[in-house]
Amino acid sequence: MGERWGKQVELFISTYVNKVDRKGRVSVPATFRSTLATHRQPNLLIAFPSMRLPALECTGSDRMVEMQERIETLEQFSEEYENLSLLFAEAHPLTLDGEGRVILPEKLKESAHIGSEVAFVGLGAMFQLWDPAGYEAYSSAVRERARRQRTTLPPRGGMARTPSPS
Repeated sequence: MGERWGKQVELFISTYVNKVDRKGRVSVPATFRSTLATHRQPNLLIAFPSMRLPALECTGSDRMVEMQERIETLEQFSEEYENLSLLFAEAHPLTLDGEGRVILPEKLKESAHIGSEVAFVGLGAMFQLWDPAGYEAYSSAVRERARRQRTTLPPRGGMARTPSPS
């Protein structure tokens, strides 16, 4: 759990693969729906193409507001501001129906190469939607890179501690 605006917020965790029906509907995993329910707009999922990966980035309304606030700290006419603001132009608000499903727009499915199945990949405050085979290849490569680089969590507080001179 994390904390946002003074309230506890659940995290998107685990990976689930669900079928996409002919109409483009897919059931959002129950654990992801309960996490979305902690946001100000509990039945809203916001999806946009990843800037780096063949996947969709997804989150709830509160996280999008937080991202906008962070982007607003950049110089308005800078390339970095333009780059990051593009995610709002390409974002699709998807409303969960009474059965916990959303309709994935064709344009989003195409950008992530999503066909008849989609992998929901929890990333904490956000999650991604992938073609399952694409995600399997990506996660294997990242796991191998992490082993090679001996990746570990940073210490609490985010700052690396250096030993004091003796």
